[in-house]
Amino acid sequence: MAAAETEAPDGGCFLGLISGTSVDGVDAALVRFSPAPHVLFARTYPLPEDLAAEVLRLSQAEARLSLDDAGRLDTRLGQAFAAVARQALAEAGVPLSDVRAIGSHGQTLRHDPRGDAPFTLQMGDPNVIAEATGLCTVADFRRRDVAAGGQGAPLMTAFHAAVLRAEDEDRAVLNLGGIANLTLLPRRGEVVGFDTGPANGLMDAWCLRHRGRRYDRDAAFAAEGRVDAALLERLLAEPWFALPPPKSTGRDQFQLDWVGARLAGNEAPADVQATLCELSAVTIAEALRRTQPGTRRLIACGGGVHNPLLMRRLAYHLPGIVLETSATHGLDPDFVEAAGFAWLARQTLAGRPGNLPSVTGARGPRVLGAIHLA
Repeated sequence: MAAAETEAPDGGCFLGLISGTSVDGVDAALVRFSPAPHVLFARTYPLPEDLAAEVLRLSQAEARLSLDDAGRLDTRLGQAFAAVARQALAEAGVPLSDVRAIGSHGQTLRHDPRGDAPFTLQMGDPNVIAEATGLCTVADFRRRDVAAGGQGAPLMTAFHAAVLRAEDEDRAVLNLGGIANLTLLPRRGEVVGFDTGPANGLMDAWCLRHRGRRYDRDAAFAAEGRVDAALLERLLAEPWFALPPPKSTGRDQFQLDWVGARLAGNEAPADVQATLCELSAVTIAEALRRTQPGTRRLIACGGGVHNPLLMRRLAYHLPGIVLETSATHGLDPDFVEAAGFAWLARQTLAGRPGNLPSVTGARGPRVLGAIHLA
């Protein structure tokens, strides 16, 4: 059904679902728009261990899978997302009749918007989600933007602009997921957004390899080490960091093989962890200073806000800028992205664009996503 033929979606609520590049679970946020977003319920649900391990394995650049494996993985992720949707709605105590649609980002396996055949690949079959939940499901948000010549990312910039822009100061929103991305919200002028490079992804992967834990709780592992200046210099020499926006990246580029190729071989694991944290802080700070030097307030969200060392290093590298989380503005930092995909589903059903060409580089505004009716 074309978007213009659908009922106006301003009534009811929307359920946003996303599993990010950190693969630490599926975030679910139930949001009502009236018109400001109000999060009614939000929770993170773990993926089955074997499924999460398979996603992490396949997110490495050299990983291969057969077409049969790809089909099964798409279905299994769809089933996992559907189970999360059902559980979230049950725990929220919201009847299905009050839910207009699910906005499902899915799980990114590859993201390569450059080259002769640009593409982005998210798995988690929305047909399975719609069938298992009985709810309209909007998904596949990124590929239309890529088809229009854009990066397909970051997509949260339009949502950030809608709910966090101010008329009296230049602001920026920083999402600290597996990959870090910035949304620049100037008082005047167009919104800009782009990926800056790693946030949590490399630290999580290194911690899993050397400590057997999915993430570095309270930065305890990194606190055991010190920044290796020579290693940091080699990491910062990556040409991608110097590229101008629009740009985006993913775990398929910034993964442990990338780190390993830059190791001398005698580094202590804790020193590498501390250096990876510093890499995230430095590349984010340099990108913000380069692109919006007049920033007065940086609003952080995503899992990285819980890493105290990363937040301290960001504050150190960005003196004179107020660093706060989105909680100050009424949005739980753990669920801004999930709320954003609920918002994108609403945009799609209303026939409104969900991308910002100034951010992604697309040829123009586009209605994003495909609608899978219940």
